[in-house]
Parts: sequence; structure tokens; C-alpha cells
Amino acid sequence: MDKTESIRRVQVAEINSTPDGRESLQAQHGQVFDTQQLSETFEVLGFMAPYVVARRKSDGVRGSLMFQHHPRFYFSFQPE
Repeated sequence: MDKTESIRRVQVAEINSTPDGRESLQAQHGQVFDTQQLSETFEVLGFMAPYVVARRKSDGVRGSLMFQHHPRFYFSFQPE
């Protein structure tokens, strides 16, 4: 049983109810990545919406990002 499932479901609904454009996400969370930029910058290790666990290719730092479905943007990298 995933203890975070109910919390994540609420977050997914909130994020995707009024998805933001890149500029708005950047103002709120800093750097934003589309799918191609994500794959160039990170090695993706796993998904649990609205989060993705990834390792930054430049320095090997592992952490998580949030994402919205459409338009698909990844944001708010948090190192472990």
C-alpha cells in the first residue's frame, strides 16, 4: 500500500485542473523543462505522478521534480 497515494492524487488534480504555461511555472518554481530538455539534463529513475525521480547528468545529484500533464512540463527540482 502506497501511503502517499491519496496526497499525490490531490496534487495531480490541483496541478492539472489549471495547468500553467512555461513562463508562469518559471516565475513560481524556477527552471522548467519540457520532455526533451528533461531527458538531456536528467536520467529519469522513476515516476509517481506528480513526481519524477531523476539523476542530474552534469553532477550525478539525485532528486525529484514535479510535473504537469498538458502541456507536459517538469519543474521544481529538489535534490535529495
